[in-house]
Amino acid sequence: MEVSCSSCGRQNRVPAKRLYDRAKCAQCKAALLPLNHPVAVASAADFDELIRDASAPVLVDFWAAWCGPCRLVAPEMEKLARERGDRVIVAKVDTEALPVVAQRFGIRSIPTMILFRSGVEARRLSGAMPAAEIARQLEI
Repeated sequence: MEVSCSSCGRQNRVPAKRLYDRAKCAQCKAALLPLNHPVAVASAADFDELIRDASAPVLVDFWAAWCGPCRLVAPEMEKLARERGDRVIVAKVDTEALPVVAQRFGIRSIPTMILFRSGVEARRLSGAMPAAEIARQLEI
């Protein structure tokens, strides 16, 4: 997974199974983890690695840039990552960039949020709503 440093912005490669280890930025040495922002998934292989190897539950936001409700949910997902980054990994999948991943999970409307536990879909939720409601409905 590519994790951007919140201090200097540099992209750092961190294996999904180590997303809860103590990793530091290769450039500025600032702490990269725990994640306090959503991770953008760049490829189907990265997605598969994240879901398969993550040591914590993964909340995936399936979205697209042209989608108005998706733009409303984006700050709510940021809030969830900040508030619950020690318990759940928040990831974003652009359905336009990764249609194969979206098709695999039958994404027909966006935004759709899927919570994965131990590599298996545990809960699914569609539509724009506040962070607190997303957390309540997905039980995170």
